[in-house]
Amino acid sequence: MPNSIHGHEVMQMMIDSGKSYTKESLEQEMIEKFGSDTTFYTCSAQGMSAKELVDFLEKKGKFFGTDEGFQTSQESICNH
Repeated sequence: MPNSIHGHEVMQMMIDSGKSYTKESLEQEMIEKFGSDTTFYTCSAQGMSAKELVDFLEKKGKFFGTDEGFQTSQESICNH
């Protein structure tokens, strides 16, 4: 059975890494860390691929731009 990972775990991974990402580099890191058969979910959506989650988080304004790409912040992670 495939793993299912909450988007908050992905955002925390981004924060912990201290790196900036492109959509492609974030998707690749998600696949490397969680596995290619993993699906992702959030408080309001489920069954997403890595690409779909990245697009979803971007649309929700969870990323901020950096010189090298984008990052997220602890404040962007909802607490419910």
